[in-house]
Amino acid sequence: MTSASELRSGKGDRDENFPVASWIIHPRHRALILAYYNFVRTADDIADHATLPGDEKLRYLDLLEAELLGKGDTQAEAVSLRNALAERGMAPRHALDVLIAFRMDVTKLRYETWEEVIHYCRYSAMPVGRFMLDVHGEDTSTWAASDALCAGLQINNHLQDCGKDFRELNRVYLPRDALAASGASVEQLGLAQSPPQMLACLQGLAVRNEALLNEGRSLAAEIRDVRLGVDVAVIQAYADRIVRLLKVRDPLRERVHLNKFELLTFSLAGMIGEVGRRAIGRKAISRPGTAHDA
Repeated sequence: MTSASELRSGKGDRDENFPVASWIIHPRHRALILAYYNFVRTADDIADHATLPGDEKLRYLDLLEAELLGKGDTQAEAVSLRNALAERGMAPRHALDVLIAFRMDVTKLRYETWEEVIHYCRYSAMPVGRFMLDVHGEDTSTWAASDALCAGLQINNHLQDCGKDFRELNRVYLPRDALAASGASVEQLGLAQSPPQMLACLQGLAVRNEALLNEGRSLAAEIRDVRLGVDVAVIQAYADRIVRLLKVRDPLRERVHLNKFELLTFSLAGMIGEVGRRAIGRKAISRPGTAHDA
C-alpha cells in the first residue's frame, strides 16, 4: 500500500487562507501545530485525490486514524502527530473529528441547506480552532466564537473554490435551497463566468457568511494568550477582507484571494488593532475605579 505521504498534492501551509504556525505563535507550540497541520493536509489531499477510487480513499483515512490511535507505524503524519500529542498529554479528538469531514468529502457531494454546510464545518473547520485553543490552554468558553470564525473561514473557501470543486471533484458545497431560491443551477458552476442567478446566489451566501464571521469577532479578546490573540486578529482581518470581496466579485470569473500587499496590510492592521486593544485594556484595569465604572 502506498504511503499516505505519496498522495499529497504539494499544497503546504503557505498556500492557505490563514497563517499556519505563524511567527506570531510562541515557538514552543509550532512543532505540534505543524504536526497537526501535516496530518490534516494529508487527509484532505487523500479525500480530494483526482484518481484514487472512493473505497481506497476511505481505506487510507481509516489507516491514518488507526495509526493516530497507536495501531501501526507506517504513516509518518499519523505517527508524528501521535507522538507530538503524547508529549503534551493531549487527546487526538480534534484530529479524529476532521477525519469525519474528509470521509464526508468522499461520500457526500451535495448539501441541501445552510445547516448541512454548518454541520460539515463542525468537523472540517471547527476542530482546527478548538485544537489551537487547547494547545494554548484556553478555556472551552472560547469555543463558540472560534467555531463561528472557523466555519466562516471554511465557507469563504467554499465560495472562492466553488467552480474548481465542481469541475475537478463534482463536489458542491453551495446549498441546493440557496441555488433554487436564486434560480441558479449546479451546472452553472462549470461556466467561465456566473450568470446573474448564480452571482446572486454566491453573493447572497457571502452576505450570510459575513454575519457568521461577525459572530466570531469576539474571539481575539476572549483569548488570554497574547500571541494567539494577535494571530486570531490577523486571521479575522483576512477573513473579513475576503468575504467583502466575495460580496462584489465573481469567483467563477476571477481568483478571489488576497495579494501580497493585502496580506501585509491586513496582517499589520490585525496586529496593531489587537495589540492596541490589549494595551488600552491593561491601562483601564490599572487605573483605580475604571474597571468598576466599566
